[in-house]
Amino acid sequence: MIDRSQFRSLRDVASLINSSGDLDTIFRHLVYAACHHAHWSMGGVMSVDQRSGFVHVIARHDPNLLENALEDRWTLTTSPALIALTRNAPVIIPDAQSSEEFPGYRQEARERGYRTVLVIPMDCKDQQGRAMVLSLQSMQVVDVTENELAFLETIVHLGAIAIDKAKRLQAEQAFAERLQSTLSAHSSLMQRVLSDGSVTSATSVIGKLLLNPIVVVDLTANLVVAERPPRADLCDDAAWQAAMHGNVGRQFTEAARNIVSTRPGEISDLTVTLGNKPVRLSAMIEPLIVDGNMVGALFVFPRMEDFSDLDHLLLDSAKFALSVQMMRSHIRFSSESQGLSDLFAEIFESRWRNADDITARARRLGIDLTEPARLIAVEAAADKDGSGLASLELHRSIARIAKQQDPGASVAALDHVIVCRVPGDDSKSEERCRALMRKIIEEARWILDETPAVVMSKPFRGVETHAAAWEECIRLIRLARRLNRHGALTSKDFGPFPVLLSAADAQEIRAFIASTIGPILAHDQKHGTAYIETLTQFLNHGCRNQACADAMGLHVTTLRYRLARLHELFGVEMDTPERRFTLELAIRLHASLADEPND
Repeated sequence: MIDRSQFRSLRDVASLINSSGDLDTIFRHLVYAACHHAHWSMGGVMSVDQRSGFVHVIARHDPNLLENALEDRWTLTTSPALIALTRNAPVIIPDAQSSEEFPGYRQEARERGYRTVLVIPMDCKDQQGRAMVLSLQSMQVVDVTENELAFLETIVHLGAIAIDKAKRLQAEQAFAERLQSTLSAHSSLMQRVLSDGSVTSATSVIGKLLLNPIVVVDLTANLVVAERPPRADLCDDAAWQAAMHGNVGRQFTEAARNIVSTRPGEISDLTVTLGNKPVRLSAMIEPLIVDGNMVGALFVFPRMEDFSDLDHLLLDSAKFALSVQMMRSHIRFSSESQGLSDLFAEIFESRWRNADDITARARRLGIDLTEPARLIAVEAAADKDGSGLASLELHRSIARIAKQQDPGASVAALDHVIVCRVPGDDSKSEERCRALMRKIIEEARWILDETPAVVMSKPFRGVETHAAAWEECIRLIRLARRLNRHGALTSKDFGPFPVLLSAADAQEIRAFIASTIGPILAHDQKHGTAYIETLTQFLNHGCRNQACADAMGLHVTTLRYRLARLHELFGVEMDTPERRFTLELAIRLHASLADEPND
């Protein structure tokens, strides 16, 4: 039985072990109490790391103060610690210096001079979640009695209670600190939003607060922001940020558009193509919604196994901050866009009365109407779902890339046409305009899933000339639609006859063609003849028989016969320049209309 002195010792042990809330101090006090009150020479607390296959000494009591460095790590195969944990019972080595079962202990026992070793499992774990044992050594060979074991196991149990208590206190303290940090983070985010910060700066703060890689998609500005990749093996931070401006960013935008309802904290699989290689990622995809409208999405790539309640609280704060910022951006863009649209409409329709007043008004919006410029226009086709979101997104995209291409560019939307005014009239400015047109086409293909016609006007200068440049763009857009043309276009890409088509009434032109060469076309179609081809070639070769016959591979007599039949059947006369011009004009107009899509 345990005598009174041992009971008094347990009281002292309990007081010593509970005298500190620091785990390292508790470990040291536990070893000291076991050695001092149970009369063991030295000892230590060891953690068992089964993954690495080692036992680590985390606390030691050795009054001998040996100068030689002591071993702090043992392989499990040479330590009785694993046996003690597996059996959940103490392991006794009567004389470690002569033990054949534990050769590692035998070598150290001879070096340090201890004999009997006792290893007791502890019913608790260290800070890293590893099981622990208490190891005691005696300089003499001792007989470990049942009473001795019961006494030491009680000390170990008292230590386990103190350790668990300290860990709970540490966890509570860490929780309180994290709560305070979360509240401070929420306050910081709100201050940033109220101070009119950008989505980019807010993303940087959120990424640091969440301790997770994130990607933010701002649908109000067609912007994708990220700082570091979800995995270190993908690429470096700079390459990941650059990828957000290209195809990878578009893939995240597409994922944000197609987001489905997810539960808070739900992990979804996402596959993106990075460098022509598909990469599978796991992320929490959180929609950013304001007044029932989705304005963006937040992608969080968890690195921790558990996403705590505080993390979710911080995530909610981040979502709210980003949503408010995006809605503010949307309102600002709408306001600025409306101001530009009103200004351009007044200028293009020549509704202004005083040139100085309209010039000053434009200057307040950052536009110098007196400098030379060009117009680039693209028709924003109606959305298939009728929502108008695709056209709005294209408008935002063009505004963004136009500013990147030329800070002096201005973009507005007028009657389903997005128009961009780009300063400059020299060759370099034309090159910039063509580069901008290519980027607009690339962006439109992705957003609208089709290639629109993007037209550019001739250079102009002065407020009075804007209306003519706008009319030129509208005529080219109408012409491109009629002739089913797409891509980057200028007036140079159309001959004089298509331009005539755009300016004249289509019904009148068709009536003119029908009255001039209509019977010839109908006869060729019905009988499979080639009279219209013969007439076209004859006119193209200046009404010279031999040249036309050679070009068509005919004998000149055959050509003369066909020309005679044209006169007999259809009354074709080519004896005056006016008649030849009329026929040639009808043929050219017919060729242009042949490419026109059917209504």
